[in-house]
Amino acid sequence: MICLGIEGTAEKTGVGIVDNEGKILAMAGNPLIPEKGGIHPREAAEHHSYWIPKLIKEVINDSGIKLNEIDLISFSRGPGLGPALRTVATASRALALSLNIPIIGVNHCVSHVEIGKLDTGAIDPVTLYVSGGNSQIIAYESGKYRIFGETLDIAIGNCLDHFARECGLSHPGGPIIEKLARKGNYIDLPYSVKGMDFSFSGLFSAAIRGFKAGLSIEDICFSLQETAFSSLVEVCERTLSHTNKTEIMLCGGVAANSRLREMLAIMAQEHYSEFFIPKISLCGDNGAMIAWMGILTSKYFSADTIENTNVIQKYRTDEVEVPWAKINNKKIVLPKNILNKGAEANIIENNYLNENTIDKIRIAKSYRIKEIDEKLRIQRTKNETKLLSNVKKLGIKTPILYDVNLNKKIISMEKIPYPTLKSHLIINKNLNKLNINDRVNLEIFSKIGEKIAILHENKIVHGDLTISNILYNFNEKNFDKSIIFIDFGLGKYSNLYEDKADDLLQLKKSLQIIPEDLAKKYFEKTLISYVNSSKNLNYNQIKNKIKEIENRGRYHNI
Repeated sequence: MICLGIEGTAEKTGVGIVDNEGKILAMAGNPLIPEKGGIHPREAAEHHSYWIPKLIKEVINDSGIKLNEIDLISFSRGPGLGPALRTVATASRALALSLNIPIIGVNHCVSHVEIGKLDTGAIDPVTLYVSGGNSQIIAYESGKYRIFGETLDIAIGNCLDHFARECGLSHPGGPIIEKLARKGNYIDLPYSVKGMDFSFSGLFSAAIRGFKAGLSIEDICFSLQETAFSSLVEVCERTLSHTNKTEIMLCGGVAANSRLREMLAIMAQEHYSEFFIPKISLCGDNGAMIAWMGILTSKYFSADTIENTNVIQKYRTDEVEVPWAKINNKKIVLPKNILNKGAEANIIENNYLNENTIDKIRIAKSYRIKEIDEKLRIQRTKNETKLLSNVKKLGIKTPILYDVNLNKKIISMEKIPYPTLKSHLIINKNLNKLNINDRVNLEIFSKIGEKIAILHENKIVHGDLTISNILYNFNEKNFDKSIIFIDFGLGKYSNLYEDKADDLLQLKKSLQIIPEDLAKKYFEKTLISYVNSSKNLNYNQIKNKIKEIENRGRYHNI
């Protein structure tokens, strides 16, 4: 089979031809570069309308095949800019009808992941997909690519491009910011990570204020880039740790940035994982990825009817079934002295106090510059020390705190020999026992909802509320005493409705490693128990707030 793919979700028009074996026979593209301002949807549509016929002719000539040898047309259905998507869909329909061949609409984001896997040989990576309109951390679980982390406001590419425009720099902003950053020094800018999500709007605003205040543009570019990329890489490592995967892959237009590639490569090495990056020509939007996604889809699903080739402007990555994806059962091999490795810290046996003591060491991260690394490690060590003690006073079980060394960023605490809730759910999933233990699991999540409500009623937000950070003692028959909360490094004191809802959203996202129907049921049980235990919240309030936050992660216009 030979597929011709047409891409045009934003400013880049791309056409590619790929065969059934994954050989890229030809690809060509043309970006819209505005004279001023950002990308206007109507202008992008007009650009696609002009270039699609020319690029089709170019790839046909380059591929050495004839137009009537094409077996399938594939087009980017979404996410993207509405007028641009509709132009691509119209052109694709016209071509499919004229050649009398099948047509398939595909997801743009998943196409990035699949062309990356094809080019690099990665099997089951955590993928950092960063572009002008999307910033997502994606990993395969239970038949779909799940979004474990994403922007809560603007995408990283949008952040960089918008900053460049505001400062009178050329478009696209990423390359010129990268160039200026090489001459800069660090100035303090806001760093925002919420569990496995990140935010760039506050960082962008602070960078603009710095520019207007007359700070060096080189210093601002350096600090903007280092701060934003550090948060992206940190959340990638957190997702690697949570999913137990051993591969990390970078794709999307921002993957062209050499500093981001360097930081991810360092993180992968420090996390005992492999790093993959496709050819730069395949990282950005291109027609070959749409063609390859079309071929993969056609092997498992029937083609679309012309009537069903509608576009989906906010087409989610996790809405797509991917039956061809594989799980890599390879495990991370840790050095013998490390009991466990999280995204932030190593857990090491500590016998100088007693046999039930461990050291949690927030190790230096080589991918981060020293100023950011030192600030985060001290801040999070302080946070955890304070919150562990205060949470315990509320009657919620946490490890006993024995000693703190802020200079070395070490907390000595009680060793709790119970598994994480994550490991319980994964083991039972693999043994097909999740449904068998359904009643017990529902009781556990009901009790977790009660305990989260206690935290929030006392203005404590966990900050990284995942099933990796909840331990469970299965020998204890009393559910109230069985649950232990750990890892409060990202926690804070807050009575904001937003922060409480985001805490719950982190728990919801972390459940994506189990079958979707059970994840929904367990989270729903948590939510009902949480609301019933809260004094000031009702079910619809909190449910709608969580949905509102989730919707911010949808595709953002450039």
